[in-house]
Amino acid sequence: MSIKTVAIVGCGIGRSHIVEGYLPHSDKFKVVAICDLNGERLQAVGDEFGIERRTTSFAELLADDTIDIIDICTPPGIHLEQVVAALAAGKHVVCEKPLTGSLAGVDRIMEAEKSARGVLMPIFQYRYGDGIQKAKRIIDAGIAGKPYMASVETFWLRKPEYYAVPWRGKWETELGGVLVTHALHLHDMLMHLMGPAARVFGRVATRVNDIEVEDCASASLLMENGAFVSLSCTLGSQEQISRLRLHFENVTFESTHEPYTPGKDPWKIIAANDDVREKIDRVISDWQPVAPRFTTQMGQFHAFLSGNGPLPVTTQDARRALELVTAIYQSSDSGAEVPLPVGPDSPKYADWRARTR
Repeated sequence: MSIKTVAIVGCGIGRSHIVEGYLPHSDKFKVVAICDLNGERLQAVGDEFGIERRTTSFAELLADDTIDIIDICTPPGIHLEQVVAALAAGKHVVCEKPLTGSLAGVDRIMEAEKSARGVLMPIFQYRYGDGIQKAKRIIDAGIAGKPYMASVETFWLRKPEYYAVPWRGKWETELGGVLVTHALHLHDMLMHLMGPAARVFGRVATRVNDIEVEDCASASLLMENGAFVSLSCTLGSQEQISRLRLHFENVTFESTHEPYTPGKDPWKIIAANDDVREKIDRVISDWQPVAPRFTTQMGQFHAFLSGNGPLPVTTQDARRALELVTAIYQSSDSGAEVPLPVGPDSPKYADWRARTR
């Protein structure tokens, strides 16, 4: 098993990638370089983890043939150009959400991937943990049956000091608000379990903070499988909760309410009857613990790079999540329901910020 060398670009959330993603897999990854424009943070993270190579130059890392993976943890407004440049340099790329600020940008990345030597793995770490993975196995085994309805709640709290960071709360640099930066995780979890949406009606507003982007949103979805879903998001909840509740013909699932680890156990798995419960017990009888968040996603990424499994999160997954964002913004602007897929004919395809600023 070969150890892959990693350069972290952006030492904010990048520090969590080190702690949760790479250190637990020290036999698989080695973080050999870090990059940040904040010199104080660069030195602090380098000292904490004993990383000798510290730079402010992204181009320097791209030119280094000894680096296998560029892990992009920078502000969202520069993801697109950095991802395309890293792919062009022959690197494997990990990129934090949101991957970019438009479906046109995602499609540009997908086009770049076609000729790239490396692969891109977007980050959706909330998919991992025993709770969501048990639900996924039960659904994939056909035990849950017909999907009926779901509700997804991202009730978090962000105060003015959060937006004191200069790039936050602005369309130009954060690319969006609660839909893009916060609820995107839970909405990806929904689609990971219940499949894609077919029609979307949404509303967004800025009600909590003095910022440009939205901090409250709601949406009603018709899924491709016929299920109805309601989405609710706010950054003004005095108790922070992340909650998914999914109703199927034979099973109801409800996540833990932990705001930042909703994939972990305990999830409620409520069977319709004893026969269904027995089927569930059988299908998860050999269960092996699934570490939450970055730990499992990075482990599965290495398995893919070693030829031992699928890419855990793909650019198509990121596109699906951002297509939902685009549709909600478009619906909120127009007051009309938006059918999916969203293509180049959409007024939001090239830039979902159009007419919202």
